[in-house]
Amino acid sequence: MKAKLLAAVTMFALASCASQPADHATTLSPQDPKWRSAECGKARAAAANYAASEKETMSVSAGLLLGPYGLGIAMAGKQHQAKMRKQFARDTYLNCSSKPLPASLAR
Repeated sequence: MKAKLLAAVTMFALASCASQPADHATTLSPQDPKWRSAECGKARAAAANYAASEKETMSVSAGLLLGPYGLGIAMAGKQHQAKMRKQFARDTYLNCSSKPLPASLAR
């Protein structure tokens, strides 16, 4: 039973991962007309500093020590971080690219 629960939690954690906004910002084309805009410059600078400003949430292993409620709190924190990273990457893409929004960044 515990092994199944741990496997489910691990799969959930991996599924909710999102790439860092700075990594996503480097994939955008500097040839795009929006690239030179002031909004894009601000978005790229914010993306570069995003990792340093992101708060560390409770780890899953610490959540396991606190029991079922601690595990839920840890997973909710990780899911929220992934959602915020995706939103940040989406905003950066919209500010810096004229191309249609990719499916990976769609809501």
